Amino acid sequence: MRIPFNDLATPHASIVEDVVAEVRALAGNSRFIGGPAVEAFEQDFAAYCRTTHAVGVANGTDAIELTLRALGIGGGDEVLVPANTFIATASAVAATGATPVFVDVDPVSLLVTPASLEAGVTERTAAVIPVHLYGHMVPPGDVLPFAAKHGLAVIEDSAQAHGANAPAPQSAQDGTPGEKVRAGSYGVAGTFSFYPGKNLGAWGDGGAVVTDDAQLASRIRSLANHGRSEGTDHYEHRYIGRNSRLDALQATVLRRKLADLDTATGQRRRVASVYTEALAAHGIPMVAPLPGVDSAWHLLVARVQGRESAREFVRRQLDEAGIGTGVHYPVPCHRQHAYATDQTVSLPAAEQAATEIVSLPFFPHLRDEEVAYVADHLAKAITAL
Repeated sequence: MRIPFNDLATPHASIVEDVVAEVRALAGNSRFIGGPAVEAFEQDFAAYCRTTHAVGVANGTDAIELTLRALGIGGGDEVLVPANTFIATASAVAATGATPVFVDVDPVSLLVTPASLEAGVTERTAAVIPVHLYGHMVPPGDVLPFAAKHGLAVIEDSAQAHGANAPAPQSAQDGTPGEKVRAGSYGVAGTFSFYPGKNLGAWGDGGAVVTDDAQLASRIRSLANHGRSEGTDHYEHRYIGRNSRLDALQATVLRRKLADLDTATGQRRRVASVYTEALAAHGIPMVAPLPGVDSAWHLLVARVQGRESAREFVRRQLDEAGIGTGVHYPVPCHRQHAYATDQTVSLPAAEQAATEIVSLPFFPHLRDEEVAYVADHLAKAITAL
């Protein structure tokens, strides 16, 4: 049996004809940048995220950077970022001239906590970026009270969490016990990537910002379009912006796939439940969402504990059994050469996790027998350590 780490071809096969028909229409009207296709997707995605506005941009990294810039965050400011995230979260902060300050995470959930955020805050802190890692949301109650206490903007990095939900804070004026909020909707803005491997992936690069703040949405849209102001002359530029626009082809693909996203997420959750039972039967720890969180399950991550080279041995054993794996992420951001300015900084939970985590094959149409095959071979490999 051969089981790839991911399979993007199968789910796309069923929508190709629909997309091709829409692309033909797009070719006929020649509205390749902006236009009705992008506007329709933005409206649908904002509604899906339960926000008022969505602004399509070129990629998820730009989504974060442009949001920070639109908020006036830049040189002299600091932004709190978890150490165990893809480097794009940090590089977006650095691109504004602000400084990413890396904080540790909970050793089990691998998400930021109020205590880890408090450890990183200074008088220069302007914002916090909770990362909904692997599709597991950081609950708003773990971020919003801290941010309010220190007067910080909250920008959700939801690149792995399309459609995830978490309990609303008990103190929310419009929230009631049991009510849940959608990823991207509780901060001043939520940022998304539509890289092809994401739960909602384009056929190229793409990203978006969602928000309930009309002025923020307007400024992000302007910054992403060379600083042009909406409703003014084409060559009037209010801000120093740049080119970061979601093109109509990607918007067309994304809108078609958005219609099936909840179904695919439901399938991911079912596969995750099968994995949870199978790994628990072998006593293998995995990274799970916090109680009450409906994860988007972007990745299925187990932990291989033991000697330093344990994970590499296990991955080789799985590869020999035809099982593809990945590691997200093997080097914490504060240990990356580009950001390791202070070698004395220690963030033990993130550092320990980086040596143990292994991402297992995971996609909506993974069969139960394939999950059992992966779990059995993982257990055999761990036993052989």
